[in-house]
Amino acid sequence: MKAYELGEQGSVESLRLVERPDPVPGPGEALVRYRANSLNYRDLMIVNGEYGLANAPERIPVSDGAGDVIAVGEGVAGIAPGDRVMVSFFTGWLDGEFRRHYFGTDLGGGCDGTLAELGVVPASSLVALPDGLGYAQAACLPCAALTAWTLMVEFGCLKAGDTVLLLGTGGVSIFGLQLAVMMGARAVITSSSDEKLARAKGLGAHEGVNYASDPAWGESVRALTGGADIIVETGGAATLEQSCAAAAYNARIGLIGVLGGVGQKIDPLKFLWKSIHLKGVEVGSRRSLVDMTRAIALNELEPVIDKSFTFANAPDAYRYLASGTHFGKVVIEHR
Repeated sequence: MKAYELGEQGSVESLRLVERPDPVPGPGEALVRYRANSLNYRDLMIVNGEYGLANAPERIPVSDGAGDVIAVGEGVAGIAPGDRVMVSFFTGWLDGEFRRHYFGTDLGGGCDGTLAELGVVPASSLVALPDGLGYAQAACLPCAALTAWTLMVEFGCLKAGDTVLLLGTGGVSIFGLQLAVMMGARAVITSSSDEKLARAKGLGAHEGVNYASDPAWGESVRALTGGADIIVETGGAATLEQSCAAAAYNARIGLIGVLGGVGQKIDPLKFLWKSIHLKGVEVGSRRSLVDMTRAIALNELEPVIDKSFTFANAPDAYRYLASGTHFGKVVIEHR
């Protein structure tokens, strides 16, 4: 089979396409022929060597993949050859609260990922695709969509009438926008592009704020809304102070990214004065992926795919993601 490896991890140029023997599923495992992948900013950080300790050069990258089961190992029940499936981000986190030992089961980082023609994974980590959901669409769900769901629904206790603030127009924020609209919430989104803000309003955003032309965008969000109840925080320390300014009393801020860098300091009184809840969100469990997928299917929510690349041109997909021009998800399709 063909597969990509991370190589030395200093840039996208380190990715290498190699031939490997076809894997064989062992007890409790399933062999999946991948049909599509989607990229997340984490994948770019890993290949650039910016995501913790370096991985082995032979590591297969990318967390998100969807495809067909073509074989199963001994003792597997509930999954059979021919099933259309996607793989959970943490193959070991099936249900309940996050635990430290789930690190190491994160695809494309702690273990081999899905940017390959074939892959062996624990059968228990697979989730069936609902009818009407294609491989490319399904490949967008296990990381970006589930992160938004875990943050907004499980931590944020999202309900109709809440105000949700979404930072940027990448995969998590656009899924967050769609989920907010689906559940009757009021969505406010930020971007440095007026064109992207207009597109977000076309998806149902009530307000858009350009943070490039409005440095005090947090205060502007509060003036527009009276304060955001749930905030999808993608920037990290660089934007957290503004998120606090935008927050309502008792707001829930879910920290899911560090696009603005790390190491900055923020006054803890900004959280104390408004009784703000801050939580780091580690994607979500398989059980949460099942729940979210059911809701997406029932409401016929369609993931926003910005651009698709072929498997042979996977490095170009990374480069496009790095450009920051995307709106929604960047996918790789095996044609």
